[in-house]
Amino acid sequence: MSIKVNFNNMMKSVLGKEGISDEDLLQISDFAKQAHEKVERGRGLAMQGWMDSPYNQQAVVAQINAAAKEIQNRFENFVVLGIGGSALGPIAVFTALKHLYYNELSKEKRGTPRFYVVDNVDPERMNALFDIIDAEKTMFNVITKSGATSETMSQYLIIMDMLQSKLGDKATENVIATTSESKGNLIKLSKRDGIKTFYIPDGVGGRFSELSPVGLLPAAVVGIDISKMLDGARDMDKKCKSGSLSENPALTTAALQYLSIKQGKNIGVMMPYADSLKYISDWYAQLWAESLGKETDLDGNYVNVGQTPVKALGVTDQHSQVQLYNEGPYDKVITFIEVENFRSSTVIPNGCEDFPDVNFLCGHTLNELMSKELYATRYALTKRGRMNYTIVLDEVNEYNIGALLYYMQLQTAYAGAMFNVDAYNQPGVEGGKNATYALFGRKGYEQVAEEIRSAKSDDDKYIV
Repeated sequence: MSIKVNFNNMMKSVLGKEGISDEDLLQISDFAKQAHEKVERGRGLAMQGWMDSPYNQQAVVAQINAAAKEIQNRFENFVVLGIGGSALGPIAVFTALKHLYYNELSKEKRGTPRFYVVDNVDPERMNALFDIIDAEKTMFNVITKSGATSETMSQYLIIMDMLQSKLGDKATENVIATTSESKGNLIKLSKRDGIKTFYIPDGVGGRFSELSPVGLLPAAVVGIDISKMLDGARDMDKKCKSGSLSENPALTTAALQYLSIKQGKNIGVMMPYADSLKYISDWYAQLWAESLGKETDLDGNYVNVGQTPVKALGVTDQHSQVQLYNEGPYDKVITFIEVENFRSSTVIPNGCEDFPDVNFLCGHTLNELMSKELYATRYALTKRGRMNYTIVLDEVNEYNIGALLYYMQLQTAYAGAMFNVDAYNQPGVEGGKNATYALFGRKGYEQVAEEIRSAKSDDDKYIV
């Protein structure tokens, strides 16, 4: 496995009083093993269908690759319509594995369609997209498991109206759906209108869906080897089969986070030192927050648990956030992601000989500068007793990205088991959805609408 986790800087032997001791890990080892066993017992059941993703998709991968080839041959653009995991996963994988200015490359250099994700309902953003793409030359991938996601279905209605005005009865040839096979509005629309469809397994929720057709189809369209991604996920799963903290990196970091949260470290910062991995933090933020942020546990007790995820980027956020992390409250765990070998190298040329405080850089590489800045930040934080650990990738490639995503999903599942919460529901999200439905007068939400109407109105004295 070409990913390893270095958690020295979480330990009391390095940090002092703010750290976790070997005795702490020993005392929690049986508890962690029980959490591991609980997750394993649920493998493939209920909403843990994501655990089978590396093993049961050979036929689906072949179908996706065939569809991707057809899309590459026919269309200039590929647009994902989705929100949450349906958008964050495709963005994260695309940014990690493709050229950082991919859409600006010539068609000859790209070789595959330009790629866009519309993950919000800001009207300016939607209209801006139409300024740069020709809808007739675009394949739109609408992704929603339920087919009732207001944001995604609004996008779908806008796109279909435009396509029908341009293409008439052939409009559906520019749409491909990713949804549930057995229920929901989108599968009904797809069957009625003859829209090509890929299926999200019933046991795979949105934030755990990137290694399903939700993420695999967009990745394949832009030329990413999705089989290698699944290979990496499978090998990470095998590495994490043990319930021992000394052998299972996902279980170890889940236990460390559990202990640190119990100590009041209620903010988790993810800080990759690679622009390609910037949106891994965005994807992880949803995974971690939505899975663990719960009011009640599985026994009905009010627990209000969870750790607030914060997204940062090295080196950029050394100049915006690290001041707080070094000198602010002791309420954070920083997770660094390090890349040992970048896919290119840039030498800093000679110059500024009369300015020693600039010239010292000359002859070195940006690769060295990135690496040393990570080391320096990690050192400074550790010296001040600030918890941090580092996920190390030997390089950014399909195999490692698949492994990294699966590792983070396992870590989240283990942490959910330790906190005894349902890591797969999101009642806090549903409350906002229901209120939106009520405000629009959707049938069946009359009681919620009445509650909203009877709520105390804003007091002008608190508006300035």
